[in-house]
Amino acid sequence: MTDLDTFRAETRAWLEENCPPEMRKPVRTEKDACWGGRDQSMLTPAQKAWMDRMGARGWTVPDWPTEYGGGGLSPAETKVLREEMARIKARNPLNSFGISMLGPALLKYGTQEQKLDHLPKIARGEIRWCQGYSEPNAGSDLASLAASAEDAGDHYVVNGQKVWTSYADKADLIFCLVRTSKASKQGGISFVLFDMASPGVTTKPILLISGYSPFCETFMDGVKVPKANRVHDENKGWDVAKYLLGHEREMISGMGLGQTGGNPLIEGAIATVGLDQDGRLADPLLRAAIAQFEVRAKAFTAMSERFIDELKAGRAHPAQPSMMKYYGTELNKTRHELIMAAGGSDALEWESEASHGGDAARAWLRTKANSIEGGTSEVQLNIVAKRILELPSA
Repeated sequence: MTDLDTFRAETRAWLEENCPPEMRKPVRTEKDACWGGRDQSMLTPAQKAWMDRMGARGWTVPDWPTEYGGGGLSPAETKVLREEMARIKARNPLNSFGISMLGPALLKYGTQEQKLDHLPKIARGEIRWCQGYSEPNAGSDLASLAASAEDAGDHYVVNGQKVWTSYADKADLIFCLVRTSKASKQGGISFVLFDMASPGVTTKPILLISGYSPFCETFMDGVKVPKANRVHDENKGWDVAKYLLGHEREMISGMGLGQTGGNPLIEGAIATVGLDQDGRLADPLLRAAIAQFEVRAKAFTAMSERFIDELKAGRAHPAQPSMMKYYGTELNKTRHELIMAAGGSDALEWESEASHGGDAARAWLRTKANSIEGGTSEVQLNIVAKRILELPSA
């Protein structure tokens, strides 16, 4: 056996022994996901056990260095771990903006003290982060942000407002873009970290058409932020912001890969229209639409794997996350539209126990934000046209 074969055998045995049965079922909604954080009372015993066991091995972030709480695995070993988790339909043990966005930015731009302070806590799910980027007048044109950070010696005093701050009402800390100079748009932005429990920080949920409130308004009124919490140089936060956005778009694109385990699309279609005498979905139009979607999903999976391999090898195009984000979010919206079509009129039900409180309908409505958050689809297509296809500007 090769070293990789040995690693696969050991990993398979460990996962079989340590992944709780409840964590081998599909994540149907955002409520099923494990986000960690200081307050872990909302976690089920199975969620906490799975997160803690994987965190102890560094496998919530298998490719991070061990000194920062990661598993120290090679790209090949990380791929084997993902494959073995998929084999038993194991859920992701931890969903975290710290893992998908802040962590990579700290690994590149953070000081050693910042890495040692924050990364192990992120890896173990001890801290939950939110992102302070967009403002009421700075969405797609993010560099127009106005939230200010006044120099007060050893700290900044931050004033302003952020909007669409996902889970700000549940997060422990925030990574936030603030203006430290008005000399230029991009050149006057700094990247700071602060506790959401700091005096002067308040949040207000924004109710969406789905009936859920993952997004919030965040208000900062005289918030004191130590300068030691600034990542990278003053007025150089735009460099960090751009790097982080690439990882955010990669994370959002993952929606196109769907949930782990099960297939609610096929299950719902079978329950609604039944099977014909050949064992196929009885509705030929729905059958064709699902088949077309599955082909596109397989192609997206292959493209995602290739992109990850290129990224690990340092050969990825910097605009590839925009391509992935666009296609992944459009694919996710299509998936949920088909789930609704497959469910028939019953899928529109909103409140009963039979529909689990309208999970399908609410999830479908939630996907309408996928092509807006993290940079609109129009912005992503402009980036692809300019940076990958090298088309001239209008």
